[in-house]
Amino acid sequence: MAATKYKYLIEVEKAKEAKDGKPSQGPVYRSLFAKDGFPPPIPGLDSCWDAFRLSVEKNPGNPMLGRREIVNGKAGKYVWLTYKEVYDMVVKIGNSIRSCGVGEGDKCGIYGVNCPEWIMSMEACNAHGLYCVPLYDTLGAGAVEFIICHAEVSIAFTEEKKIPELLKTFPNAAKHLKTLVSFGKVTPEQKETLEKYGVALYSWNEFLQLGDNKDFDLPVKKKSDICTIMYTSGTTGDPKGVLISNDSIITLLAGVKRLLESVNEQLSEKDVYLSFLPLAHIFDRVIEELFIWTGASIGFWRGDVKLLTEDIGELKPTIFCAVPRVLDRIYAGLTQRIATGGIVKKTMFNFAYSYKYHNMQKGHAHGDASPIADKIVFSKVVKQGLGGRVRLILSGAAPLSTHVETFLRVVACAHVLQGYGLTETCAGTFVSLPNELSMLGTVGPPVPNVDVCLESVPEMGYDALSDTPRGEVCVKGNTLFSGYYKREDLTKEVMIDGWFHTGDVGEWQPDGSLKIIDRKKNIFKLSQGEYVAVENLENIYGLVSDIDAIWVYGNSFESFLIAVVNPNKQAIESWAEQNGVSGDFNSLCEHTRVKEYILGELNKIAKEKKLKGFEVIKAVHLDPEPFDMERDLITPTYKKKRPQLLKYYKEIIDNMYQSAK
Repeated sequence: MAATKYKYLIEVEKAKEAKDGKPSQGPVYRSLFAKDGFPPPIPGLDSCWDAFRLSVEKNPGNPMLGRREIVNGKAGKYVWLTYKEVYDMVVKIGNSIRSCGVGEGDKCGIYGVNCPEWIMSMEACNAHGLYCVPLYDTLGAGAVEFIICHAEVSIAFTEEKKIPELLKTFPNAAKHLKTLVSFGKVTPEQKETLEKYGVALYSWNEFLQLGDNKDFDLPVKKKSDICTIMYTSGTTGDPKGVLISNDSIITLLAGVKRLLESVNEQLSEKDVYLSFLPLAHIFDRVIEELFIWTGASIGFWRGDVKLLTEDIGELKPTIFCAVPRVLDRIYAGLTQRIATGGIVKKTMFNFAYSYKYHNMQKGHAHGDASPIADKIVFSKVVKQGLGGRVRLILSGAAPLSTHVETFLRVVACAHVLQGYGLTETCAGTFVSLPNELSMLGTVGPPVPNVDVCLESVPEMGYDALSDTPRGEVCVKGNTLFSGYYKREDLTKEVMIDGWFHTGDVGEWQPDGSLKIIDRKKNIFKLSQGEYVAVENLENIYGLVSDIDAIWVYGNSFESFLIAVVNPNKQAIESWAEQNGVSGDFNSLCEHTRVKEYILGELNKIAKEKKLKGFEVIKAVHLDPEPFDMERDLITPTYKKKRPQLLKYYKEIIDNMYQSAK
């Protein structure tokens, strides 16, 4: 292993020139924190079940899972189950599962928002060697039916209010699914309906009684055993079942532990986490596994985004994980509060912000940059809004806008880190580091348990061997998935010589952090033969602060680009007021002057970033409704579904092209 010009990377293998039709490959790097090798395996830790079992032995009385007590229809304090209490419940659930004739290697579905029963059912799967198959809370009946049938799910746990949704998957689902368990109650009508299909339906309490006086032995679990099949919400085609082994998760846990220790931010059993990101996603699943392994506490939200702030205030978490959509909302709420807080407060805030940001740019840690500003200004504005105890905010699943990340890094009185990973890489593959302001807008260096390299993409002009290396991000290591379930053809497309090809294009930064700049497949050709790398453009146009989201479109029959924009309500209403344009938000979005203003802002950033003529947007449509899952325009991780966007806005696009010519 050799030192490199990059502060946080060490070189493991030299670069390779293009050969026999294979593109060139940049050097193979790993994290500086793994300079003496990856974290060694932990004795006795061979499976996710071991992570829980060992934690129960060490921390039996620690609060593990908490939910808010509802008294007279009002949410009260968090009420906790200890590690030992959860363990006893998991044993019961496991015995009940086994008494239904379900055993090692069988598939168990879990459907619904995060709650203590979700984790307990998952741990029962871990204990008895079942494949846990999360069913996306936000997926419609079509996808749920597809997953039940494709994964051959024989038993499923479900949130009570999801039962009607699940009933839509019958009769097809009954081919495999024989037992359905509600986390709450069931109705006699629901039981009757399912009996017709030969399916037994149990309420939570009925199900727990099935295992009474029974005691099934636990199978021996190996590292290579599959622990979960996570279906990814593909932007095209059917969901793919990603096979994740025990080894993937425990390797990841050891790597994240090493990383946190290296930057002096290790977790302890005193840490508290708010569980609201879907457990059906790998991001939240591994974070919760990490908390369980640590013996820390997990409090659940009530499942309603409007009540999230209230749940945060009651729980007072120390670690807050979010997706950019949530952090954007927090940012919008805070900036609005500052803007409407009166001239004195606003001036004071702006002064404190500039002063602290300036000191952070000089290299001061966020806690030392301006303790007075933190105490007098920021702790009141932000810290209390997140419960007052947050020390680490982690963003994942999609890119976080640089202006939002900068703002939060200055005002949140906590580390704001951005991570990158895929279901196939078991989530965290890169994560930015605390107090490194140069890592703004990047996903940081690799986690110390993987090797990574960039592979050139000649057709897009990305060269992994140039002075500024750019190319497809490739990952190797034990955190990788074991393949796509029943789709060896798709596995072979992305796994080549042990390297997983992510499909994302990255660029190494001078400090060894990685910036995701593009997506390999999101490339189209305009009529003059020019290739357009659309994600890169959307990232650039996304810097315009008056817009919340943008979808850029072009095709090979036209010579220019157009876009559909979700404008920022507050910004548009404020501009309209200053410029004498009247109307509500919906009518402002239709107004020619507002469209011209937004187009002007987009063109300004295009000029500033030296975009080529064909990359400039020539027409926009402003949609006041954000791109959403209800219209099938984005995936549950907020990635754009381009074919669906095209279908949905087809008429508008045709009109834009007609009138822009």
